[in-house]
Amino acid sequence: MAKWTPRHEAPEPLEGPVVATIIGGTILWFVLFLVQLPFYGWFDDHGHTWWVWTCLAGAGLGLIGIWYVRKRDAAIKQATAQDPTASPTPQ
Repeated sequence: MAKWTPRHEAPEPLEGPVVATIIGGTILWFVLFLVQLPFYGWFDDHGHTWWVWTCLAGAGLGLIGIWYVRKRDAAIKQATAQDPTASPTPQ
């Protein structure tokens, strides 16, 4: 079996409003949790309580994600400030 080699270089990673995206997703997960909470009895009767807890887990993981992307963004800005000729995306 021949080894696979790419025919072209991979494109540069897209950089966008990462922090805002993660914050928005975290808020969405938490809102979904709050919306489902009054119907917990129905979810329990039908065996779907995992829906409620999945939304809470998504919000909790989103908080970790917010912490992570803020630290990453600060590190990228600090590296760029120290060496302005450096690429803003880590290689």
